[in-house]
Amino acid sequence: MEVRRETPVDGAQGPHAAPRPWASVQRLLRWVREHWLLPILVLATAVRFYDLTAAAIWGDEGSSLLLSQYSLSGIWQHAAHDVHPPLYFMLLHGWIELFGDGIFSIRCLSALPGIATVWLGVWLMDLIATRRAALLTGVLLALLPTAVRYSQEVRMYSLLGLWLIGATIALVYWIRYPRRTRYLVAYALLMTAAFYTHYFTALCVLCHWLYLGVIRLQPGYRLRHIQRPGWWLANGAIVLLFLPWVPGMIDLVQHMDQLKANGDVGWEDPVTFSSLPSMIWSLLIQDDGEKLPTPLFIAMPLALLALMWVALARDRSVFRGSALVVIYSVVPMLLVFGVSFISPVFIERYLTAYALGLPMIVALAIDRLYSGFRVVALTALVLFVGLELVGVNNNATVDTNDQVSVMVDYVNQHFVAGDRIVTSDMLWYLSYVYYNRTDTKPLLYTPPLPNGTSGRPNAYGFGTLVTQDIYLDSLGTLPKGTGRVWLIGTAEGPDEFAPLPAGWQGVSKTQAGGASARLFVMH
Repeated sequence: MEVRRETPVDGAQGPHAAPRPWASVQRLLRWVREHWLLPILVLATAVRFYDLTAAAIWGDEGSSLLLSQYSLSGIWQHAAHDVHPPLYFMLLHGWIELFGDGIFSIRCLSALPGIATVWLGVWLMDLIATRRAALLTGVLLALLPTAVRYSQEVRMYSLLGLWLIGATIALVYWIRYPRRTRYLVAYALLMTAAFYTHYFTALCVLCHWLYLGVIRLQPGYRLRHIQRPGWWLANGAIVLLFLPWVPGMIDLVQHMDQLKANGDVGWEDPVTFSSLPSMIWSLLIQDDGEKLPTPLFIAMPLALLALMWVALARDRSVFRGSALVVIYSVVPMLLVFGVSFISPVFIERYLTAYALGLPMIVALAIDRLYSGFRVVALTALVLFVGLELVGVNNNATVDTNDQVSVMVDYVNQHFVAGDRIVTSDMLWYLSYVYYNRTDTKPLLYTPPLPNGTSGRPNAYGFGTLVTQDIYLDSLGTLPKGTGRVWLIGTAEGPDEFAPLPAGWQGVSKTQAGGASARLFVMH
C-alpha cells in the first residue's frame, strides 16, 4: 500500500514545520546572510543621523561656514592663512549652493562620508582577511564613537577618513596586481585629495611606506613593491599635484607665531604619559577615563595591545594585511604622542581617521581567536561593543535646551531695531553669526592687551575669516544713539567686558550652552 506524505497547504504547518515566529526569524537570518552589508550600513546611518542637529554649531564649525562663504578663489586665498588646506571648504561651498546651509544639510556632508567609510572598511577587511572579519569590522566601525562624533560636525575629519581608507584599498589592490597601473592612479588621486583636506595625511604616507618595507623584509616570500618604479612615480605625482598649495603652506609655517598669538594653535594642554591611554578611552567612549580606577584605566589599552598581538601573530597570509592595519592605526598615534612632548598636537579629532583601524584590529583578532578560543573571542567582542555603546550614548547625550542656539534665539526674539550685539571672543562670534536672525552684524570685542598692544586678531587663523569692521576695541566707542546693547560672553567666570561704561543698566540676562546674553540700556 502506498503511503503518501501530504504537503501542508498554504498557512498550515506539518509535523516538522517550524513554528511561524521561528520561521520568520529563519527567513530574516537567511536574508541577512545574503545581504549582510545592508544591515551594517543601516546601523551606521542610524547612529550618525540620530540627533544630527541636536548639538549647536560650535566655533570650529562656524569657521568652516564662514570660510565656505567665499568664492572658490577666496577660499584658496584665506585657507592659505588658516590651519587647514582648502578642499573641504570648497566642497562645503558647493554643497551649500545645492542644498542650503541648514544644520541638517551641512552636517550631512560629514555624515555621508562617515557612512561610506564604514563600507570601505568592510571592503578593505574583505580583501585582507575573511568574510567573518569583514562583517565584524562593519559592525564595530559603524559604532565607533569617535567616527560617529566627527560624522556629525561641519569639519573635514570624516572626509579625511574616507580618502585614507579608500587610498589604502587602492594600495592593497596594487600590491596584489602590481601591473595594473590604474590602482596606483587611484591611489595617487585619493592621497592628493587627502593632502588637500588635512596635513596629517603625511602620517598615512609614512604608514604605507613602512608597510611596504615590512613585506619587503619579511622572512620567506618577499614582496618588492617598494622598489617598483610605479610606486615612486605615484608618490612623485602626489607631490606634483600638491605643489600648487605648497607656497601657502610655507607661508603658514613662517607665520606660526601669529597663529599662536591668535590662539589657533598652541592652545593644547601638554601631554603626560597618561595621555596615551586617555586618548584611547576618548576614542572609544568619548571620555578620557581619568576618573576610572587605575587598574581599569590601564587594562583596556593593554587588552587592545593583546588583541594586536593576536592579529599579527596569527596572520599567515603572504601580504600581512594585519601588519598594514596595525601600522595604520598605531604609528600615527605614537608619533603624534611623542611629538606632543615638544609641541602639543595630541588631539582626538586629528587622529580620528587613524582610529578607524582599531575596530579592524579587534575584528581580526576575534576572527582568529574564534576557531580555537571561542569563549575568549565572544567575550572580547561583547566587551568592545559594550565600550562603543557607552561612547555612542555619550555622543547622543545632548540637552537641546542647553545649547548656544537657545541663547541666540532668545536675542533674536527680543531684538529691537537699533540694538547692538557684541561678543566677547572669536569662538562665541563664530557660533553666534550662524544663528543670528537680526538685521545687525554682531561685533567682536577686542580690547587692548595688558601690554598696550592691539587685541585684534591678525590676518592668520580665524582672523582671516572676518573683516576689520566687526572689531570693537572699546565699549565706549559704540555710536551715539545706541540705546540697547547685548553682551554675549561666557556664562561662568570673570566678566570679559568689565569694567562696563558708566550709566549702563542691566535689563535682562539669559544663558544656555555655556554662553550668556546680557541686555543693557545705555543712559
